Amino acid sequence: MGDAAAVLREATTALSDTSYSPRLDAELLLAHALGIEREQLLLQMPDLQSPPEFAALVERRQQSEPVAYIIGRKEFWGLDFQVTPDVLIPRPDSELLIEEAVRAFASAQPGRILDLGTGSGALLLSALHEFPDATGLGMDASAAALQIAHNNADALELTDRARFLLLDWKRPDWTKAIGSGFDLILANPPYVSTRSRLSADVADFEPHSALFAGEAGLDDYRIIIPALEKLLSTTGTALLEIGVDQANPVSEIAKRNGYHVEIKKDLSDIDRLLILRR
Repeated sequence: MGDAAAVLREATTALSDTSYSPRLDAELLLAHALGIEREQLLLQMPDLQSPPEFAALVERRQQSEPVAYIIGRKEFWGLDFQVTPDVLIPRPDSELLIEEAVRAFASAQPGRILDLGTGSGALLLSALHEFPDATGLGMDASAAALQIAHNNADALELTDRARFLLLDWKRPDWTKAIGSGFDLILANPPYVSTRSRLSADVADFEPHSALFAGEAGLDDYRIIIPALEKLLSTTGTALLEIGVDQANPVSEIAKRNGYHVEIKKDLSDIDRLLILRR
């Protein structure tokens, strides 16, 4: 045990070589150890004592384990999602897909939403949260990931509008198991080149199946984009997250398949999203 404010300062210093946000990491870990929200921690700091297990949490972060996996949760689009090493940690940049979905369907909500490679369900469930009249399907090749998505749908009280399907898009005729007529398709597929060197917190902890997509990072786009014609409604919109320097090659794949392409930048002014329409 120790004074929370003092222990927090020590933890921030200890994490400064590991994290780009050591103070925030320390606050999240201490709040988790205390079983309270970070906001409550900040408000009640003078009255709190650090529990013994906090030191072990800090040590795990010092070994590059992501905070989200340590505490088992990550906020995305203002919602709280369970995460484990079976799923990719939702990133703030991916919220751009939800922003653009809201903009694209400002005048009329989508009826049916498809999330390709749903993982934790963050994209699908955030979209369903925004579109209360819509139903959605999230597909993933990982049964463990789908269990997390199910848990999140239950926690967010969206199980009546969300369903999930265990399916690998590398399987022949995979679209037949899904159906057609989706008004909105969301996809944050693997797009990291196998030649890329990733930071330890990503490379050593996050699922490689959700990260890597061949030497150029384009393998999954080459499967997904040609299949969209079987999945989208005639007036549907597909939103695809892309990696750095992938706007041109992925756009070319889309244009060869007959799609009009619009490119959107992320918070760091990097091309991050393709909007595809027929």
